[in-house]
Amino acid sequence: MHKYKTASPRLLVVGDLMIDHYLWGKTERISPEAPVPVIDVERETEVLGGAGNVVHNLVALGAKVEVASVIGDDADGERLEQMLVSLGVGTSALLKDPERTTTRKSRVIASHQQVVRFDSENRAPISGENEAALLEKIEALLDGGIDTVLISDYGKGVLTDTLTQGVIARCNDRGIRVMVDPKGRDYSKYRGATAITPNKKEASEATGIAIVDEASLREAGFRLKEELGLERAIITLSEEGMAIFGEEMRLIPTKAREVYDVTGAGDTVIATLGYVRACGGSIDEAARIANAAAAVVVGKLGSATATWYEIAAVEAEQSGGGEERIVDAERLEAIVRRLRAEGKRIVFTNGCFDILHMGHVKYLNEAAGFGDVLIVGLNSDDSVRRLKGADRPVNPQYDRAYVLAALEAVDYVTIFDEGTPYELIKIVEPDVLVKGGDYEGKEVVGSDIAKEVRLVEFVEGRSTSRIIEKIAKKDR
Repeated sequence: MHKYKTASPRLLVVGDLMIDHYLWGKTERISPEAPVPVIDVERETEVLGGAGNVVHNLVALGAKVEVASVIGDDADGERLEQMLVSLGVGTSALLKDPERTTTRKSRVIASHQQVVRFDSENRAPISGENEAALLEKIEALLDGGIDTVLISDYGKGVLTDTLTQGVIARCNDRGIRVMVDPKGRDYSKYRGATAITPNKKEASEATGIAIVDEASLREAGFRLKEELGLERAIITLSEEGMAIFGEEMRLIPTKAREVYDVTGAGDTVIATLGYVRACGGSIDEAARIANAAAAVVVGKLGSATATWYEIAAVEAEQSGGGEERIVDAERLEAIVRRLRAEGKRIVFTNGCFDILHMGHVKYLNEAAGFGDVLIVGLNSDDSVRRLKGADRPVNPQYDRAYVLAALEAVDYVTIFDEGTPYELIKIVEPDVLVKGGDYEGKEVVGSDIAKEVRLVEFVEGRSTSRIIEKIAKKDR
């Protein structure tokens, strides 16, 4: 995945731009004026929405992005353009029409739940004059070195049949890949594209085939591919991953994760697919990475993006087997970023955990109860030898890590080589730092970083040293 982190492909996004506006707050009472909740607004945010969310996802991945669209010549249009410029996005093909209204969607979120949404927009098709002007500017960008074009259709009037077919024809003439996130029931305007990426519901509506099993999925996917003359049709299947239809149907699975909000998940999928393909990655690899990226954003509220750190963390989780809980510092940093975005309370503790016994298990169970996720820092073999002597540890570090990772209480294990876990604690920045009761009255390493320090009493008479002594006596 490193090659994608360091790449910077150039992509053009064509589609309906909008502003996603959020009012965040909490509700604890009902209005005396009507049976509706009263929202105490705590903060207000604005992000790029629609095709703009595709742009934002591409920027988060590291792409160089150009955008082509028609927006209103109004205050929201001015604000939208400023948001694009602040991200470093090229806006030479951004047209302003005084006859149009820039789309703005306002959502009220209370206690992690969307309460209401209200829209301001104009869904009329853009004028023929705007179509011609936009195609001219798009053609200039294509001739300037675009790797891939993404069409993001939100049905707000920019992607008319004429414009969409014009973009696809110009891309095909130049051998430039064009991928479409479609809208509506009639997909004829996308004919000749490289690929389209409807979800299961959209594919059912477009083909008239109720997708209820693998056979109907196969029929719908190949119908889209053949009738539209596509190189591939890609149907996203939510927690089941996605299906790719080329010469044959291939299912790219994913693992379900906790879903907070599906807003913009399709934007993340097409952005990631387009990015990886623009970098020369295979369609299967692009789909696998896009699955992981989508898993990141559905764990966040509102239109969201996925970073390579977060994608790597999800892929680590989904790799299967017990080993996925044993992570190095780089992967741990990615995991922590994702956990923070999800609002998880992180607990950290550390130790040698040489011969695992009841005392260890009770200690870890209690530590896990202080938060949502328990991360264990494990002393490496060299570190244990420095602390305990040349004859320790009894069990090598990976064996110790594997056993810890198998415990239900433990979410992640990271091996560290230093004398203390201070550098590891700096990465984690735990909400709760847990140490044994013998630290009462002593300075705890990392207490200056953690929000809270909790001490847990050990089980009397249970320790690795005592087990070793008992075994030694029996051997005499």
